[in-house]
Amino acid sequence: MKGNLNIYYDEEGDLLEIQIGGPTLSYYEEINDGVFERIDEKTKEVKGFAVFSFRKRMKQKEINVPLPVEVNISS
Repeated sequence: MKGNLNIYYDEEGDLLEIQIGGPTLSYYEEINDGVFERIDEKTKEVKGFAVFSFRKRMKQKEINVPLPVEVNISS
């Protein structure tokens, strides 16, 4: 995966979105209750995640995302 890691939090909707790279045509697959992977329609690469009820989950101090998910971050 190449590009920027963009993180967006909607406080009113309590939604955290993490996007890897620029926008592409994608679809979401639920990987855990209220946790979704965003998958590029063309390449089938994971392009991000969406976490509903983020604040509530942070009170539990745990968000589980199944691995492997390969994320390379470089400057």
